[in-house]
Amino acid sequence: MELHFQIEAILFYKAEPVTEAKLAEMLGVSGEEVTAALARLEEHLAGSGLALMRTNSAAMLATAQPASALIERLLKEELSREIGKAGIETLAIVLYRGPVARSQIDHIRGVNSAFIVRSLLVRGLIERVEGGVNARVPRYRPTFDLLSHLGVARPEDLPDFTAIRDELVTFEAGTPSEQAASPEVFSADEELEIDDEYGDEGEVGMDDTSSENKDENTHE
Repeated sequence: MELHFQIEAILFYKAEPVTEAKLAEMLGVSGEEVTAALARLEEHLAGSGLALMRTNSAAMLATAQPASALIERLLKEELSREIGKAGIETLAIVLYRGPVARSQIDHIRGVNSAFIVRSLLVRGLIERVEGGVNARVPRYRPTFDLLSHLGVARPEDLPDFTAIRDELVTFEAGTPSEQAASPEVFSADEELEIDDEYGDEGEVGMDDTSSENKDENTHE
């Protein structure tokens, strides 16, 4: 398979920005080869429903601008449905373990959670928080709107907060996973933010939230 197609597959799987340095490491090629392959991929995608978004050091796949109206309509339909099991699981992890990185969410759930995290961001149920041990890796916490809906002033007021949080910490420390063993999936130094366009928009109420649970299909 040609290099630009391999990069396309990686970007589709990751569903978030990936640095050119990380792409080079994953594929065992030079940075110059990655840069050239990204240019070819950009040409290949021209006129399709996808577009290659690039900064000085990272790239990700996104829907092409001409498809924006279609995607907006589909998003509104998605927001009209319930969040589903994947959304409930992820919210529970963020509530009891937050602020938490997406790699930790993936580890606990055992599947790639990129789509459900983005979905919850759109709905205003979780938010990104900067800082922590690795400032480059965003972490997620519940929003005030979510806490208000649950009738608590802070996560610590949730039922059995300390016991459940301790169980999650113990699980993370003592339970390896296929993903956790794979540095290209869970390298903390390389995990970047989900596209900023999803960070501060969307509905807030639990009754209006939903998810297609696309992340469940990533590994299962």
